[in-house]
Amino acid sequence: QVQLVESGGGSVQAGGSLRLSCAAQGYTYSRYCMAWFRQAPGRGRERVATIYPGGSTTLYADSVKGRFTISQDNAKNTLYLQMNSLKPEDTAMYYCATDGRGFCQRMDYNYWGQGTQVTVSS
Repeated sequence: QVQLVESGGGSVQAGGSLRLSCAAQGYTYSRYCMAWFRQAPGRGRERVATIYPGGSTTLYADSVKGRFTISQDNAKNTLYLQMNSLKPEDTAMYYCATDGRGFCQRMDYNYWGQGTQVTVSS
């Protein structure tokens, strides 16, 4: 059974940093697409960062490019999102997700964590 558990959210002032973690279990971690999504109240879901199986390719939304970094530790089956230079508009619930169907840029990932809240104050 696939399980994803996020941690690391919190409140920070604009310009600050946070690192989110996503502990994964129950599947062959290195063969799956993994991504971080976020959703703010009243707004649609946004895929902010994607990492392809094996970690050789990463993609970022324009809104976070140059500020966020997605990475993974295969030995720990853990996905990370390092978020620097945070802005109030980054405030959202952040979710990690994984999918084994091979198209990493999809929005309908089939496994999701419970989410962790990030709040950035000005």
